[in-house]
Amino acid sequence: MLFKKHLFLLSMLKGSYDVAKKNIILCIRCNEMCLCGLRFKKHIIFHIINATSKESSPFINSSTSDVEKSQQYDGKNMALFEEEMDTSPMVSSMLSSLANYSNLTQGSKEHEEAENNEEARKKTAPRMGTIMGVYLPCLQNILGVILFLRMTWLVGAGGVLGTFTIVFMCCSTVSLKHTYTTGAGGSYYMISRSLGPEFGGAVGICFYLGTTFAGAMYILGCIEILLIYIVPAAAIFKMEGLEGAEAEAALLNNMRVYGTIVLSFMALVVFVGVKYVNKLALVFLACVILSILAVYAGVIKTSFDPPDFPVCVLGNRTLVSKGFDICAKTIERGNATVTTKLWRAFCDSEFLNATCDEYFTNNNISQIQGIPGITSGILAENLFSTFMEKNSMLEKRGIPAVLDPEAPETNTNRYVLADITSFFTLLVGIYFPSVTGIMAGSNRSGDLQDAQKSIPIGTIMAIITTSIIYMSSVILFGACVDGVVLRDKFGEGVNGNLVIGTLAWPSPWVIVFGSFFSTCGAGLQSLTGAPRLLQAIARDGIIPFLRVFGHGKANGEPTWALLLTACICEIGILIASLDAVAPILSMFFLMCYMFVNLACALQTLLRTPNWRPRFKFYHWALSLLGMSLCLTLMFLCSWYYAIVAMVIASCIYKYIEFCGAEKEWGDGIRGISLSAARYALMRLEEGPPHTKNWRPQILVLMSLDAEQNVEQPRLLSLTSQLKAGKGLTIVGACVEGTYLNNQPQAQKGDQSLRKLMEVEKVKGFSQVVISSNLRDATSHLIQAGGLGGLHHNTVLVSFPRNWKQAEEHHRCRNFIEVVRETTAAHLALLVPKNISAYPSNGERFTEGHIDVWWIVHDGGMLMLLPFLLRHHKVWRKCKMRIFTVAQMDDNSIQMKKDLMTFLYHLRFDAEVEVVEMHESDISAYTYEKTLVMEQRSQILKEMHLTKNEREREVLWGDNLAYLKKMLWRSEENKNAAMSPGEEVQMTWTDDTEKPNNPAVANPESIKDMNHSNVRRMHHAQKLNEVIVKKSQEAKLVLLNMPGPPKNRTGEENYMEFLEVLTEGLNRVLLVRGGGREVITIYS
Repeated sequence: MLFKKHLFLLSMLKGSYDVAKKNIILCIRCNEMCLCGLRFKKHIIFHIINATSKESSPFINSSTSDVEKSQQYDGKNMALFEEEMDTSPMVSSMLSSLANYSNLTQGSKEHEEAENNEEARKKTAPRMGTIMGVYLPCLQNILGVILFLRMTWLVGAGGVLGTFTIVFMCCSTVSLKHTYTTGAGGSYYMISRSLGPEFGGAVGICFYLGTTFAGAMYILGCIEILLIYIVPAAAIFKMEGLEGAEAEAALLNNMRVYGTIVLSFMALVVFVGVKYVNKLALVFLACVILSILAVYAGVIKTSFDPPDFPVCVLGNRTLVSKGFDICAKTIERGNATVTTKLWRAFCDSEFLNATCDEYFTNNNISQIQGIPGITSGILAENLFSTFMEKNSMLEKRGIPAVLDPEAPETNTNRYVLADITSFFTLLVGIYFPSVTGIMAGSNRSGDLQDAQKSIPIGTIMAIITTSIIYMSSVILFGACVDGVVLRDKFGEGVNGNLVIGTLAWPSPWVIVFGSFFSTCGAGLQSLTGAPRLLQAIARDGIIPFLRVFGHGKANGEPTWALLLTACICEIGILIASLDAVAPILSMFFLMCYMFVNLACALQTLLRTPNWRPRFKFYHWALSLLGMSLCLTLMFLCSWYYAIVAMVIASCIYKYIEFCGAEKEWGDGIRGISLSAARYALMRLEEGPPHTKNWRPQILVLMSLDAEQNVEQPRLLSLTSQLKAGKGLTIVGACVEGTYLNNQPQAQKGDQSLRKLMEVEKVKGFSQVVISSNLRDATSHLIQAGGLGGLHHNTVLVSFPRNWKQAEEHHRCRNFIEVVRETTAAHLALLVPKNISAYPSNGERFTEGHIDVWWIVHDGGMLMLLPFLLRHHKVWRKCKMRIFTVAQMDDNSIQMKKDLMTFLYHLRFDAEVEVVEMHESDISAYTYEKTLVMEQRSQILKEMHLTKNEREREVLWGDNLAYLKKMLWRSEENKNAAMSPGEEVQMTWTDDTEKPNNPAVANPESIKDMNHSNVRRMHHAQKLNEVIVKKSQEAKLVLLNMPGPPKNRTGEENYMEFLEVLTEGLNRVLLVRGGGREVITIYS
């Protein structure tokens, strides 16, 4: 028994007898464990679980030993691929999974998990075909409230030609949309996965609102049929005796009360269970089909036996049939002439000498046939449009009438009046909701056996069928029914009958009850579909505040979404007018269709590999044509509703963009971005940017510690303040090693850079380069950063800390090489010193100055950088000061004027000051610093000498002491020969440490100094004195950075010059231009 049970369990788990048989053999090897179930039961379970875990994951087989692996592939000609089988399984083992691949487009984690859940797939196994799953639901949703309640009025107002144009245009719009659908996941799924979460969420919400308002429209249609045609006495607010606005208000209040009751009942039915809605769907569909057949039967009957529906006309005005029983002023009864109810309606008494309405007196009463029949030739009269103003009287064409233009209108409630002002675009907005039901098939894609086949075929069949019905109805209504009856929206001139019902055979009640149940069914379908659509959007997680609506009952029913849907639907109920609600939902559906067309066109034009529509005759031009038609229809229906719908979609788009969850769905917007980026990069290759367009495209060289964390995060703060989110920013770092061994460290470093960029709000790219040494890695970043014409033109690197320490010597050499390489590459260089003292993005300077020391012309970088910094909130309240240095032979007054004029042309607001630097003798401090610098450089060179060689070198401290003594005597003698005004002040540093073993220095030490170094040190020291004096309290000092030495002997001296130049300053930004002008006076 246990052996059979084991076989059965394995067969159920894997669905394969071969797999089960294989596991039985394994079990037989385990000491007859299959025969002794009590003893080896746990062992059996272990084998079952182990086999299941191996077989269920063909991509992972790490537990298989090398021996088993070699045996597994023996005789299968797969020896070449043995080592790759862990990640790339054999095709033969994957074909079964690929054949059972779901029709649902992959792209999100949730759907991939659903694919792996075999039980879930079995529970939701699709079983409906093209007819039951797509064709008939589309028919039920398309042939509904508009056809039965408004189609005849549309033909009467717009004429046969105008209405035919509207029907053709609307049907063509949805036809172009659905000829190329792939049938995967419905319209929301297609839009979101094609255009991205932002567009998908925005259009998905619009689609949801359209579906919800469609439910309100169907409920209003249901109430209109109930209160006007079935039981008018059920009205709570009585309309008898009311006229004009009062009668209209009473009707709307009745619609609101009964609409709320019906909405509550329908929501309760949907909450109890959707299965009841599905069971009633076939009944409602049968009512629709029977009603349409009754209309066509009535049309055929009018050709030989037209129904008797007389319409009473006074002059050429149609009269309301409820106020009289005989269409005549007087009748002969016996030998006397007796007045009728119609007489008493227009006269003040029933006698023949009564005072009557002037129009009533001057015109005759006639009776016309409301349905003359298809052979009557009435089509020519109904061919063109007859638009009417609100409260205007319904008039019969071709009948003369006597009318006094100056006479006031009286007894207007006796005539059939237009309830709204009609025009072509209004008719488009009212009709379009009738074709929105075309989405019913694609919305059921999860319940179909083959969605890719069923949706296009079933939808196109439904479009063809309904288009034929609607277009033929337009022609047949115009050919059978008189124009005054067609324009009588509520059938007031034909005894309150439903106008389309007067044409039906065998009875108008077939149409009345058929349309009633049709609208009820369509309303239930909308209240069923809309919450599920909202639940799908909420579960995608792209709109944070909607996540609560992704929850529901234990069986998955969207309870909270249903509650929100009912509340929104109540808004449409409170509007209470079917004609006012129809254009609202038209906007939302048209926007959805427009973006579906855009998604299809986009996928085709971008040649997306996964876009493979099955419709053979599809072309991207059809999508663009459909999109254009949708946009045109939106503004034709109602331009203000169109703008409101676009504003709603735009707000949702921006909300998702800033607050929504990031989703990677492989959308077409990514493809657009790639195509646009490629085009832009090709354009950038055409030439360098104009000076007007120049902005710093920064490569930030960051350093990482041993744990791959960023060492100096304030560099990115400065980058953010310089860039303000504009232009290109590349944040680079280097990892020492080889790519194969150090790739994990590089990935960790890249994550650290990205995280810090997100914190500092730096919009750009991160790049970590691995090389055998940091010097080469940095060089690779400078050379290869960027792509094509989009590359950096500025390098930002921090001034090396502790560069005087021997262990940091490599950082010093690397920094100098960066300076050399940027100079050779004509790149600008920014070197912030004391970067830890720079402000973060959260700090604010309420006052202070940004001082620019313009020593040499660098293309205007020194002018541009403070201008960019002051755009950021950190530096916004700092004022700009520009200092320039005048030599002895310069005219400082003229220099200041010229500089102010230049700044005026540049439109910079800055204070200007010219600093004069006089010639002076080289101070002892300068000699001291130069000697220390040179001897330190000598020591660094001698670090590689042997111990004996080091002992033979003279200690540099003795030379320093002797130098001080000799210089002091020299200065005393010189000052004695000078006048008091010509004395030169000497500055010395205190001797903090005395040499332990003083010795007499060589007197030739001063003579052996490099005079070039002495001059450089002298200039750095004098310039530093002036800068400290003027700008010590400045929030930031920008200064020209001198270039490095051309030869490599004395690189340490260069660092000493920079140190002396910036000594005593808190925040210094050293700037080197890239050799081109970066600022211009032209806009």
